[in-house]
Amino acid sequence: MASTPREIVYQALQFEGPPRAPRQLWSLPWAEMHHGDVLLALQRDFPPDIVGAPGFPRETPPTRGDAHKIGEYVDEWGCVFENIQEGVIGEVKRPLVRNWDTDVAKVHVPREWLTMDRDRVNRFCAETDRFVTAGFCARPFEQLQFIRGTTDLYVDLMIEPPGLLRFMDTMHQFYCEVFERWAATDVDSLQFMDDWGAQRNLLISPDLWEQHFKPRYRDYAQIAHGAGKKLFMHSDGYILPIYPHLVEIGVDALNSQIFCMGVENLETFKGKITFWGEIDRQHLLPEATPAEIDAAVREVHRRLWNNGGCIAQCEFGPGAKPENVRQVFETWDTVTRR
Repeated sequence: MASTPREIVYQALQFEGPPRAPRQLWSLPWAEMHHGDVLLALQRDFPPDIVGAPGFPRETPPTRGDAHKIGEYVDEWGCVFENIQEGVIGEVKRPLVRNWDTDVAKVHVPREWLTMDRDRVNRFCAETDRFVTAGFCARPFEQLQFIRGTTDLYVDLMIEPPGLLRFMDTMHQFYCEVFERWAATDVDSLQFMDDWGAQRNLLISPDLWEQHFKPRYRDYAQIAHGAGKKLFMHSDGYILPIYPHLVEIGVDALNSQIFCMGVENLETFKGKITFWGEIDRQHLLPEATPAEIDAAVREVHRRLWNNGGCIAQCEFGPGAKPENVRQVFETWDTVTRR
């Protein structure tokens, strides 16, 4: 009997020899705007094995605007993004918190997320044969940047003003509470994200990361694994210094820019964590030929595949050539199907 998509993902995560690499295409609104027919064909020819469950909240946080449209967008925490390009996400130019002692009241902690309808989430899971991820993604480092501003936050992490530490605890307690709500549903995995890397190193020192964020991430892992769920993480940039820590705390699947770090430098983690993509979207997807994409996928397979341990994932975003995105999935099917 053929494996279901959900079973294929579990087999890959547990290094149990899936019949092919599980698939997941990420697409930004840009792809639909510029290559709508191609995107539909990709979704038809390479259907995803991983889907996200909506939270079906009974209450929704106050937001304003569209995150992917030109203009202003206000997120669930009250942060104001300014966007000058259609189809992608903008930036925060005027952070909410200028002073931790006086401005924290401006921040809206979106407790509306806690009103999720567990029965509807469970019905969603029961009605699909795909691997289901929680429709919630904690992002403490990034959200702190939106709230405080990147430069000021970096300074704060070094001098540790009491107001920052109090707010970080408040945010963490809230995130854990939302994690626990999702862990009580029938989803297969919980997830979190924070972009930690620049092009060649971490954005903050490894010591600061280990002090302030590793313990919080460990709490996420304990909540997920305590409920029998897998834990997925996304982080852009050069994050090689924290890879051993993420393996240690129990991240099951990590979406990272493996070509930015050098695929050969990640081979030591083969069989210890699942590489949740990705094929280079900085240079290869927008600039390479399909033959070069084929070679890149084969290199990832040769160095990182271990009877599983890889997910065929890539992002169809600004500049990516449609034929290169298709080649990613064609080659993964060729090298892993049995």
